[in-house]
Amino acid sequence: MTSVREDPTSRIFPEPIDHFDRLPDSILLLVFNRIGDVKALGRCCVVSRRFHSLVTQVENVVVRVDCVISDDDSSSSTSEKSRSPFSNLFRVVFGGIVKPLQALGQLLGPKRTHFNPNNFNHNNAASASCLSVGSGGDDDADVDQAGVTHHSPTQVLKNFNEIRFLRIELPTGELGIDEGVLLKWRADFGSTLDNCVILGAASVINNANSIVKSSILQENGAADVSCANNNNNNNINGGGGGDDNGSIPESFYTNGGLKLRVVWTISSLIAASARHYLLQPIIAEHKTLDSLVLTDADLQGVLCMNREQLEELRVKPLSASSAAKRTLVPALNMRLWYAPYLELPDGVVLKGATLVAIRPSEQSALKKEVSDCSWVASAFEEPYGTAARMLVKRRTYCLEMNSF
Repeated sequence: MTSVREDPTSRIFPEPIDHFDRLPDSILLLVFNRIGDVKALGRCCVVSRRFHSLVTQVENVVVRVDCVISDDDSSSSTSEKSRSPFSNLFRVVFGGIVKPLQALGQLLGPKRTHFNPNNFNHNNAASASCLSVGSGGDDDADVDQAGVTHHSPTQVLKNFNEIRFLRIELPTGELGIDEGVLLKWRADFGSTLDNCVILGAASVINNANSIVKSSILQENGAADVSCANNNNNNNINGGGGGDDNGSIPESFYTNGGLKLRVVWTISSLIAASARHYLLQPIIAEHKTLDSLVLTDADLQGVLCMNREQLEELRVKPLSASSAAKRTLVPALNMRLWYAPYLELPDGVVLKGATLVAIRPSEQSALKKEVSDCSWVASAFEEPYGTAARMLVKRRTYCLEMNSF
């Protein structure tokens, strides 16, 4: 009769224990949701089949775009057609995650899944792939000169099945503005524009009263200095509106100040409507979404959609502009507030501060926006939320704009 003798080395060097195997799926999912970043989640996918199966169930996902390429850089047959600066806004490409995600492609499968070309690429020759970044030989992917394969957010998110909160971050804002100029916007969309708030300033300066006032005197004339002095005195006393009640000086209309604000407004609306147009395939494919935010690393613009707005877009298709690949902007009612000099509590001074609140004309008649400015004041994070709250206390100027 034979006996099995225990290997003494097994007591000295016991089998390693994988402590992750002892964690329940719910805890791992909590960790993955805290990670959020799609590139980091892609790396987690290649750790094990268990990790891969759980990552596809993540509810909170952040996609940070490395760079954007316009259609002019592609070999599309439509590249010779005329386009507005925002028409074919972006082809979104990802780099820096090739090696970890090449292995992921073998796990996720299938290798190729064709989809509607109305996506971020705006290129009929492109087709979708799985969540991975494929190898350089993949016909469905774009390969740059360095051999890095690129995919759009639509492709990268394809195998996430239960996304509820999605944030996409572009590398920069679309609007090229001069250094020192402030321009921020936030827009909410359903199937069309629900509302938009724009905050701008000709310059942002640390508190230096004599320098600012001297500059205002040179550029805007004595009338603006009077407004600035009144506004500054009231800011020091805790007031937000100023004795001038927010009146716009005559020089604002003659020195190009109003024209500049109109350009800011139209450019912001075009950028917002172009972003909205690009989100269609993601919204159609991910029906579990509760919130979608498309922003940029400069925090220049933020497009937001909640669950009701997302569902509205699925039920009621958007109206696209005939001249460009963006959502049609409806006829608008706008309210404008202006301060030649606005000093914030932290000492920052906004020169030529302007706040514009926008809603579709049809919607404005239904909502009590005349007395309720809470949606305007809450559009921006600090310190710009404070600037918005100070500006809405000033005199309101009403404007209208046709659909475009």
